[in-house]
Amino acid sequence: MKIKFWSHLKQLKDNNNPFCYLFEYDNGDQFYIEPIFYTKLRNLLDIYPQYENAILDEMEKRVKKNHRVVFVGTFEYPQTEVDDFIFLEIEDITDSLKIYVEDKSRGSDYGD
Repeated sequence: MKIKFWSHLKQLKDNNNPFCYLFEYDNGDQFYIEPIFYTKLRNLLDIYPQYENAILDEMEKRVKKNHRVVFVGTFEYPQTEVDDFIFLEIEDITDSLKIYVEDKSRGSDYGD
């Protein structure tokens, strides 16, 4: 499946991580996109489309600097199992750009 943000890149298949998208630049740098990260990114850009270029550029910079990156939904429960990759959450990208999004999806204050 091609994802619009990275349709210009080579997409690889990793049978050990079948639910994650693996992309590769011409120079061999690789990155995974976990489904939760992708959902967070799409939702963020639906609300703030003006940040698309800045976020995608920052992601590319991180991959080119570190060569092997997994963009995870959460550090606590990564879906991708790989060695020698760094793990980054969406907040690692947005915070570095000083883009702060309030998470209003907290649980209820009501209890039994």
